[in-house]
Amino acid sequence: MPHGLDHIVHVVRDLEASADFYLRAGFMVSARNRHPWGTHNRIVQLGNAYIELLEVAEPEKIPPHGRRSFSFGAFNRDFLAAREGLSMLILGSSNAAADADEFEAAGIGAFDVFDFSRQGKRPDGSEAKLAFSLAFAQDAASLDVGFAACQHHFPQNFWNPAFQIHANGAKTMPGVVLVADNPADHHIFLKAFTGLRDLHSNSLGIKAVTENGDVEIMEEVAFRDRTGVAIKPGRVGMTLDALRVAVADIAAVEILLREAGIAASRRQFRGEIGRLVLPPELAFGATLIFEAAKPA
Repeated sequence: MPHGLDHIVHVVRDLEASADFYLRAGFMVSARNRHPWGTHNRIVQLGNAYIELLEVAEPEKIPPHGRRSFSFGAFNRDFLAAREGLSMLILGSSNAAADADEFEAAGIGAFDVFDFSRQGKRPDGSEAKLAFSLAFAQDAASLDVGFAACQHHFPQNFWNPAFQIHANGAKTMPGVVLVADNPADHHIFLKAFTGLRDLHSNSLGIKAVTENGDVEIMEEVAFRDRTGVAIKPGRVGMTLDALRVAVADIAAVEILLREAGIAASRRQFRGEIGRLVLPPELAFGATLIFEAAKPA
């Protein structure tokens, strides 16, 4: 079944420092949440998807991977041992058990569904139950990025317009960008993971246009030309390098970032409306791309 974007995991060594950066960049950031397996997070919620800022705060609690169990904590711990950045792409799911079966049938995952719950807080401070089920997938050629589909069991307790009001005018996450030497090598995986029968191909790479945002795989040269960011050597297969944020007013964001002491670069490519790029050396290993929101 087709899947749209749900969230991106941005794993960092210092959760409070990264949250402060996102706050200075004009985002609303949630309070700290704690997972029983040793990771802590803070959430940046947009209209269609969210960013999960993640810290491995209690490594002694992290369980190992099992024969059919994917350890979310262990994957992010191992990722963080090498670098900070965007570690996992999570798509939405209406039935995680069915998705796990489909991933296994497609040869991109042989993992049991992972269920967990925690208490969340509403804007007024009251508590609300949250519960999730994750079906994990894996591109055997790209072990430096994690993939999963996430089913929200109480979505009404998670998604809240009050958490989506950002000083920078951020509206949605229109897409994410992966980088690979040869995007076509990952065509079969991307189709199976997104559940889409047709992908879009062009000179930049390939793109899955989901109901909730684009998943794009670019060649390294194309990514550098569009963002000004050079990919560090040593990549194996795909890496998850950038997320796009649609904002109401690019010029206003540029002023906000300048006043916050954050040096964004203006990028314009083949007649497109200009974009603002925050490079990984500023954004804790991630590339953040601000672009103008399309008219409704």
